[in-house]
Amino acid sequence: MTRKAATEAIVPPRRHSSDLLGVAYLGTIAIVMLAWIASLVWGAIAFFSWLVS
Repeated sequence: MTRKAATEAIVPPRRHSSDLLGVAYLGTIAIVMLAWIASLVWGAIAFFSWLVS
């Protein structure tokens, strides 16, 4: 087997569906993290407004 044939056999074909799945996964994580941080901020504002009143 020549060197060129060996390198062609090792490289797997690139799949685009896994890229889209990864982007969707990262987008889902980003949305969940944003909602979690927003709920923490909302809870802190509600707590301190209750504490002051």
